[in-house]
Amino acid sequence: MPRHPVPLGFVFRSRAKNEKASAADQAPVTDSKSTRDPQARKGRPTPKRSEAQSQRRSVANTPTTRKEAAKRSREERRTVMEKQRQALATGDERYLPARDKGPVRKFARDFVDSRFHIAEFFLPLAVIILVLSMVRVASLQNIALLLWLFVIILIVVDSISLGIRLKKQLNARFPDANKKGVVAYALMRTLQMRRLRLPKPQVKRGERP
Repeated sequence: MPRHPVPLGFVFRSRAKNEKASAADQAPVTDSKSTRDPQARKGRPTPKRSEAQSQRRSVANTPTTRKEAAKRSREERRTVMEKQRQALATGDERYLPARDKGPVRKFARDFVDSRFHIAEFFLPLAVIILVLSMVRVASLQNIALLLWLFVIILIVVDSISLGIRLKKQLNARFPDANKKGVVAYALMRTLQMRRLRLPKPQVKRGERP
């Protein structure tokens, strides 16, 4: 029987179909569970709900204008100043100014507050001496001058004694701590009357620090 010739177009179409079918069989199968969450950033896992809420709060609290930023800065400074004021009255170490912080400075304050010092009476004595010197009586003016010299000598002697004793105690109690400027800090505190000292005294007279 005579063979019918196969059309050339049919051969090419069949070959193309077979190639498409084999390519489809070899294509990797993707799991629906591994599909990236549309809310997650590219290449990153989906954030937890708590993290997303904290991010939204931080964005919401961020000032949007210069005026709002300045207002928030003023409020923060006011809050810090209020906490420092309360700390100066109560001795709370967490909010004290930098110059008053630390166990070394606290010990120096307690060491000063536990004793009487001539220097703390400097201001009232100076007022008395000034009044005496203004009286136009030669004898009173001479007394005022001698009293002034006597007070200065007492303050110098008491300050030297305090500095030596305080330095000895600091070296014994805080051998490895930074003690720079602590003696001067204590001497400046002696020049203030006890009721006016800041931070407020935390020990009584005669009580060991």
